[in-house]
Amino acid sequence: MTRVRSVFIWLLSALALLVAALALFLLLFDWNLLKPTINERVSAALDRPFAIEGDLAVSWRREPETNGWRSWVPWPHIAAEQMMLGNPQWAEGDTFVSLQRVELRLAPLPLLRKTVSIPRIDVRGPNADLQRLADGRDNWTFDLGSQDDEPEQPAPWTLDIGTIGFDQGQIKVDDAISNLQLELQVEPLGEPIAFSDLLGQPEPEQSSVVVPQDYAFAWRAEGRYQGQPVQGEGRIGGLLALQDATLPFPIQADIRAGSTRIRLVGTLTDPQNLGALDLNLQLSGSSLGNLYPLTGVTLPDSPPYSTEGRLSAQLQAAEGATYRYQDFSGHIGDSDIHGDLTYVAGQPRPKLSGSVVSRQLLFSDLAPLIGADSNAEKEARGSDTRQPADKVLPVEEFRTERWQTMDADVRVQGQRIVHSEQLPITDLDTHVLLDDGRLRLAPLKFGMAGGVLQADIELNGASTPLQGQAKLSARHFKLKQLVPGFEPMQTSLGELNGDADLRGRGNSVAALLGSADGTVRLVINDGTVSRGLMEIAGLNVGNYVISRLFGDEEVQINCAVADLALKQGLMSTPIFLIDTENALIHVDGTVNFASEELDLDISPDSKGLRIFSLRSPLYVRGSFSEPRPGVHAGPLALRGTGMLALGALTPAAALLALIAPSGEQTSQCQELLEGMRSGQR
Repeated sequence: MTRVRSVFIWLLSALALLVAALALFLLLFDWNLLKPTINERVSAALDRPFAIEGDLAVSWRREPETNGWRSWVPWPHIAAEQMMLGNPQWAEGDTFVSLQRVELRLAPLPLLRKTVSIPRIDVRGPNADLQRLADGRDNWTFDLGSQDDEPEQPAPWTLDIGTIGFDQGQIKVDDAISNLQLELQVEPLGEPIAFSDLLGQPEPEQSSVVVPQDYAFAWRAEGRYQGQPVQGEGRIGGLLALQDATLPFPIQADIRAGSTRIRLVGTLTDPQNLGALDLNLQLSGSSLGNLYPLTGVTLPDSPPYSTEGRLSAQLQAAEGATYRYQDFSGHIGDSDIHGDLTYVAGQPRPKLSGSVVSRQLLFSDLAPLIGADSNAEKEARGSDTRQPADKVLPVEEFRTERWQTMDADVRVQGQRIVHSEQLPITDLDTHVLLDDGRLRLAPLKFGMAGGVLQADIELNGASTPLQGQAKLSARHFKLKQLVPGFEPMQTSLGELNGDADLRGRGNSVAALLGSADGTVRLVINDGTVSRGLMEIAGLNVGNYVISRLFGDEEVQINCAVADLALKQGLMSTPIFLIDTENALIHVDGTVNFASEELDLDISPDSKGLRIFSLRSPLYVRGSFSEPRPGVHAGPLALRGTGMLALGALTPAAALLALIAPSGEQTSQCQELLEGMRSGQR
């Protein structure tokens, strides 16, 4: 028994001596001796240089936060200085990540369960240089070797990291794919900021609602994106939320890119897997078209705009990342705007859908859609095109290369249109469809003067040059409503009706009309014309012509009909007649939309003795920008088909379809056209 006791005491003493020797070894061992081995092993595993260039130290301390006997178990506290991870050979520069100092504490007991538990890591002076080439290679992806030949087995060890803290750090990004060059600086806030403080909403009282963590870090960035200067600042949450997919990660940003400003505040759910976004988003800038290089969303050019709404996103949706800009409101130019839009980053192309409403839409705010705004406004929204001083038709080209990058199905409504007192447009309703480069407005409706202007417009941006066609129909425009400020017209019972069918080629309004083929037909009955009316309409040439034909008198129009033909941008006048109480006026000649030149003759045929005031034929020459009207010196010889077409059956028949008698009154246009059909005139 004494011998057994002696053996037991000897074994216990040996074990205590061994533990003491091990503790003494751990306390006195120079861990820097392991640096070459650690550097070599990590470099080989990551296939790029790794080095701990500073001091490597391990200290053992009891953790007061533990309970019971576990509190007697010392934890290793590891500190390493001047750590560096290098770049792959193809990258520019030697260093991918550098750290001035890393401190961590390791829980020893979970190692028995094959778990590496690190409650906290503190990093000082982190710097990262992120690079990606145009071929897709990046320096943040590590090649750890292929494991295709090895059977799939569950990982024997798990890694559990709690809080990651760091002081001021810098990140440099050079991404050739997104054309982003950025320098980002991140630093901890002096005091955390509550999420609700920046959102401007009180925190929910319900315990079931998950409240996002506080903002813990501030960031600033500066660089270039898609060739535009970019700068921004904001705040983000602590890195603890990155480990918890159920804890919303707070983000706040104020970014300027060129003339565009983006302000947002909200949360990102499951940051590691980019789960979902829920943001209050404010957008503003000089033109909606400038959002394309930033977002990839094809939007039209516009006057300066500002919108605010809720942006929610399901980034892992099966059909593709889905973004919803809900219940947004704001203004474009001087027009208000409201609506809901959804953008799905699906295949074969992303698609934008939804509805946009303007309660009061200024007609002038639509001008940038076709490049019809002024040169000063073009410059303000970033357009490189300038309208030549001698051209009236817009020459700015449509950005058709963007049309094939996205599809669209959006309804646009203008509940009240503001143009001028002289042109009473009441409302707008259109359906914008974009499909594989083909843009359609089907239909495009304007309410105007008690009637409807309806158009079906298609522009095929997938063809080179662009192929365009438009069908327009004007019905029941009340003449007295067309010019509500002109007193003599208020007794008019007449209407304006018309049709147009045009086709053209070219990437601008000027090019499309300059190559157009088609027809334009108009019928006006029971109206009044005078110099005052021309002044209201802003038609200086018309003012001159009316004063030469009728002096300052107001003249009753029985009927005005026009059947115009276009071929390669040259408009001719098979039928262009104005039947007044004094004379039958013939308009003959051409209008060249390609060169913007006018060559028209106006010839009156008397209906009685009042011909003495109408004895000279007139002409209009010159350009659209500078028309030159004048009086022919002698009698006008017929040179075109205007007079000869009076007996032509087909044109007159087509115009008869546009006649809409007012009330029980017999339309004098119907009498005129029927007379033309029978050859009576």
